[in-house]
Amino acid sequence: MIKIITHNAKFHTDDVFAVATLLIALGKENCKILRTRDESIIAQGDYVVDVGNVYDKEKNRFDHHQMGGAGERKNGIPYASFGLVWKKFGKEVSGSVEIAEKIDYTIAQYVDALDNGQNIVSSQIPGSFPFTINSIIDQFRPTWKEEKNWDERFMEAVHLAQSVIKREINITADIFEGAKIVEKSYTESVDKKIIIVNEEYDFGRELVMNTLVKFVEPTYAILFRGDTQSWQVLAIRKSMATFESRKALPEAWRTRRGIEFEKASNVSGALFCHRSGFMCTAESKESAIKLAEIALNF
Repeated sequence: MIKIITHNAKFHTDDVFAVATLLIALGKENCKILRTRDESIIAQGDYVVDVGNVYDKEKNRFDHHQMGGAGERKNGIPYASFGLVWKKFGKEVSGSVEIAEKIDYTIAQYVDALDNGQNIVSSQIPGSFPFTINSIIDQFRPTWKEEKNWDERFMEAVHLAQSVIKREINITADIFEGAKIVEKSYTESVDKKIIIVNEEYDFGRELVMNTLVKFVEPTYAILFRGDTQSWQVLAIRKSMATFESRKALPEAWRTRRGIEFEKASNVSGALFCHRSGFMCTAESKESAIKLAEIALNF
């Protein structure tokens, strides 16, 4: 039986996700989790996480509390136990370097930063704070009125973290695959201002937006929506750092539906235009293309 050791009592998101990663990599049925600060027990561990004051990936020691820490990423975010474990096992667990790097960026870096006292998320509204993955893991800790069953609560949090990691791997893999198809639609498009996305797939606007925003030419994307069996005109953002569109849909269209939208746009089959002008829908691809062409020259 493989011994995975981490510290006892209060847990944090980094040790929870580090242990979750190891269980995925090694197989839950092969592992025994021990939570302790007893140095004699720690010395016997096959994998030691967030305790022990040693980082040695060859010996499977993944702590960052020692003097000097355990290094930092190129962007300056220091490693905590989750990032250290993910750096070694991420490729194995996710199936590719590309996916492992993306998950380090989307999950591990935030977790590691906060555990090292570095807040990389700031509130734009005083008194309002984001409910993050750290907030969710913190909910598994017993309150002052509850039984202090820390080990049991820790494993509950670990099980959730396993599900999050596995789901994020699947989502990221699908996003990468879909992005390649969307990029192909862009490459093969004669008109680089209006990109008609391959209609065989129901990608959703987030994937299309995040892919096409990387290119300077696209103003609108035309995509099929399987959930509503309709077509959508999507105004591409100026960048990923803003919600502002390169060219929003005409104000005269916004909030209009059905016949009212058809009259405002002079396009048969026009269904609805969002109040911000970032997207509108139509019954057919032909109607969606007409809407995009009119908006482009408006």
